[in-house]
Amino acid sequence: MTYFGVLIVFLLPPLLLLLAFVPRDLWSGLRRGERPNRELMLPYTAVLLHVLLAVVYTTPWDNYLVATGVWYYDPDLVTGITLGYVPIEEYTFFVLQSLLTGLWTVALLRRLAPRSGNFIPRTRLRWVSSILVVVLWILSTALFFSGWKPGTYLTLILSWALIPVFLQVATGADVLWHNRKTVAAGILAPTLYLWLIDSLAISSGTWTIDPAQTTGLMLGPLPFEEMLFFLMTNMIIVFGMVLFLSPETQRRLEPLIKRLNKKQTGWQNHFASRLQD
Repeated sequence: MTYFGVLIVFLLPPLLLLLAFVPRDLWSGLRRGERPNRELMLPYTAVLLHVLLAVVYTTPWDNYLVATGVWYYDPDLVTGITLGYVPIEEYTFFVLQSLLTGLWTVALLRRLAPRSGNFIPRTRLRWVSSILVVVLWILSTALFFSGWKPGTYLTLILSWALIPVFLQVATGADVLWHNRKTVAAGILAPTLYLWLIDSLAISSGTWTIDPAQTTGLMLGPLPFEEMLFFLMTNMIIVFGMVLFLSPETQRRLEPLIKRLNKKQTGWQNHFASRLQD
């Protein structure tokens, strides 16, 4: 099966369903000729922001993986259009996965989000989570530079993915715990589905993971590293969506946002006065 064939058959249908049903409030307003307000657009802005961040953050990392042969693709099963070392189909995968998991998380937040009034700030949870992530990142990065070849893909995933995870748990591990039902369901469903897609694509030879640069742990045709990759990427998306849309996070970051706005206003006034001079 071609790479685009995998995307069209397995990713496009569930994404189209989510696009039809999750933004129903947006589609209804547009049909009535109403201009969507900021509150209505906020969840979809969050999804699009995660799409952009996924492409920007993943592109150099994934190019390194292909350039060093950690994974490779059958040239007969792609269009041949590449950006750097990576086929255009892979960039499309970034976008589709982010849309899929992001919209799924929006749907879950509407049904499973706990009452904001029940939130209990847990500073210790944020500190402990942050320290654990930093320790794991240090261990992973040290293993990568140690030259342990079978751990190459594993350590590249962890050292790359744990940076945004650290920022997220440092900002709101307690917010994520407060929304743990949404977080668990948001990560689990798309991860299991993408594991299935990945297994089928690897079995059909659409892409291949270098066995020399993996630990050899497998679930059927699926290397453990691929399972970890989809778990971590969905975790980053779900964590980010929950934190972005939670009123607890917005209240926590409000002082920082005010300071940034004040600095921006100060710089604007400074440049305006310089222009007048």
